[in-house]
Amino acid sequence: MPKPLAAISHAQANEIQWLLTDVDDTLTWEGKLPSETLSALSKLNNAGIKVVAVTGACAGWCDQIAKLWPVNGVIGENGAFWMQKNPSGFYTHSQIPMSEMRAQQEALIDLLNEVLVDYPGIDFASDQGFRFCDVAINLGQDREPVDPIVAETLLTAIRQLTLNGQPVKATQSSIHINVWVGEHNKRIASELYLKQNADFETLKLANIAYIGDSLNDEAMFEWLPTTFGSITSLRC
Repeated sequence: MPKPLAAISHAQANEIQWLLTDVDDTLTWEGKLPSETLSALSKLNNAGIKVVAVTGACAGWCDQIAKLWPVNGVIGENGAFWMQKNPSGFYTHSQIPMSEMRAQQEALIDLLNEVLVDYPGIDFASDQGFRFCDVAINLGQDREPVDPIVAETLLTAIRQLTLNGQPVKATQSSIHINVWVGEHNKRIASELYLKQNADFETLKLANIAYIGDSLNDEAMFEWLPTTFGSITSLRC
């Protein structure tokens, strides 16, 4: 059973060294980043807590977050890549070559266009052109939210697809259905990120916390002992 935030002990909170967090409707409110959120991120950074955004957001948004926000890095498009800015430069890391991701993405768009014929009024996200890997279907970004039953039916239909013999993966956030081909998700990418950026051999799960709000955060909630969910995530 979920517990109220006040139930976390000082000892448990003091264990946290890395705070991984979703972005849309977790750090943002009604589509905007409140000044209070940015201030809190700065305070965490100054306190030595390393914050990593773990999001379904497109590469274009991730580039801006990694360069301008007080974060250690950004894991984007539900684990397809991560971006980091540090004194030596700006880096984008992906598990497979960008050219391969782009080719899969183009083929996936063609496949999903055939599915969306049966769902009039539902289309790709406006930021699709700024994505490296996945395809985002707009459920609630700058539009009236799609009926939850219709969204669930569409998600189920997409998960039954295959592309070149590979199963098509799909997950739902508070604003999109994100669709991709490959063996990545938020948890897998987060573990790889920490292995490259922390002393993973001595890092305990109690040293890592996560904040999320949607179905695409489930793997993170299952993985870590200290997680925080909004009312949205509890409804999911």
